[in-house]
Amino acid sequence: MPSKKRKRGERPTIHPRNEYCENPPDFGLLASHYSSFAPYVFYTRSGRPTIDWTDFNATQELTRVLLHHDHGLDWWIPDGQLCPTVPNRSNYIHWIEDLLSSEIIPKVQSYDNTVKGFDIGTGANCIYPLLGASLLGWRFVGSDFTDVALEWAERNVKSNPHISELIEIRNVATQDSSADEVLNEPMINCKQDVDDSNAKPVGIEPLSGLHEVQMNMSKNYHGPPILVGVVKEGENFDFCMCNPPFFETIEEAGQNPKTSCAGTPEEMVCPGGEQAFITCMIDDSVQLRQSFRWYTSMIGRKANMKVLVSKLWEVGATVVKTTEFVQGQTCRWGLAWSFVPPTKKTKPHQIAEKSNLSFMLEGLQRLHSAFNLLQSVESFFSTNGASCKLNAASFDVDIMFPKEHCDVILKSLEETHNVNDADYPNELDYSSSQINDLHFRVSVFQQIPGTLLVRGSLQKKDSSTSSGAFSLAFQRLEGFLRNTFCKERTAADASCCSNPRR
Repeated sequence: MPSKKRKRGERPTIHPRNEYCENPPDFGLLASHYSSFAPYVFYTRSGRPTIDWTDFNATQELTRVLLHHDHGLDWWIPDGQLCPTVPNRSNYIHWIEDLLSSEIIPKVQSYDNTVKGFDIGTGANCIYPLLGASLLGWRFVGSDFTDVALEWAERNVKSNPHISELIEIRNVATQDSSADEVLNEPMINCKQDVDDSNAKPVGIEPLSGLHEVQMNMSKNYHGPPILVGVVKEGENFDFCMCNPPFFETIEEAGQNPKTSCAGTPEEMVCPGGEQAFITCMIDDSVQLRQSFRWYTSMIGRKANMKVLVSKLWEVGATVVKTTEFVQGQTCRWGLAWSFVPPTKKTKPHQIAEKSNLSFMLEGLQRLHSAFNLLQSVESFFSTNGASCKLNAASFDVDIMFPKEHCDVILKSLEETHNVNDADYPNELDYSSSQINDLHFRVSVFQQIPGTLLVRGSLQKKDSSTSSGAFSLAFQRLEGFLRNTFCKERTAADASCCSNPRR
């Protein structure tokens, strides 16, 4: 059954089809069934059984007993390898199941009616192929390049003969003659390159932007092949999935004191972190196009979503979907995209049809006059491709985005108005044919000293989608102005809070 649509603002929870949605793991019960797990279980003052989440041995044994008790899988990994949490990984599997069963893009019937997935960097744990094969009968190719990962992934597959024929473990280094050369290339400090390439006029942030950042992130990924050179000629998959290296350094990976920092540098770290890795994955998908119906990856930092979604629209993705995975104290995000043309276009009714919007800026310093703010409005939109006309007498700016630039704004709406559950696709047609030039006016009014009112009004409304584009542009303006004019006060307030008078 499709998962229930989440209401706007409601915190996401475990996937409704997850084994542990209604029945979370009972540590006391597991301890009674598995003597090897019992030493790691203790009881809180309220009598609730729990484990020490900072103890790698405890989390490793928990994963082992959950896979055996609830999924009938025999599993183990050597010390030091990344130990996955079963409920969180199951969420990802069920989200992909939602994507495949939705009508966002056409369904493809395989010759044996079996879903085929590709797990990028399957690791010694091989968790996604094992769960996907046991839960849903999917076929998998799991790729990796270290000897330990390949050896133990094979062991875990062979330890489960009832599904072993569904899973192939593929050595990345043997698929491409250039792989060894890539692996031996020197690592580059991506952060420095990105910072240099992201030079922009002070205070101006592009609406769709970060193109130079994206290009540098892709060029500065130096590691084993991801998809190109690993996927064989003529192969087709329903999806790929990935738990990328989230961090730039191993020190960064160990910053959370509430969890055990288990995992090898190859599993957890790459120059540029997850953003560089997924950007390279996106570049690979541009070459492979419809060899995969869906490309997906987990993301550890929500801040990276904006750059990656912008990159996907830029390279011509036809559909982009996002979701949030929440399990206990852990929060991750999912990103999915496709180059398959969408099944149909539906009526745009999700965007509020507002022609007038406003917000207040309070606590401004005296040096920030209404005219200063008006000039910043003009600079912000001019930098982002609009033609602007500032009227100092009436304290307003007329802004017009040409039709060809509106497409960038409209595509950005996919990120802003995305519905997380894949079976509830956005009911918006992001085609720029729905809208001509986008024309609106921004006015600035002095309220009281230190307080300004910023008002926006749509001058020509072609459709509800033009209202959505206007809303998005005005929302971005608000964020920019607050960051530019209110950050000094915020910093001062923070300083007072951190140094209270006694």
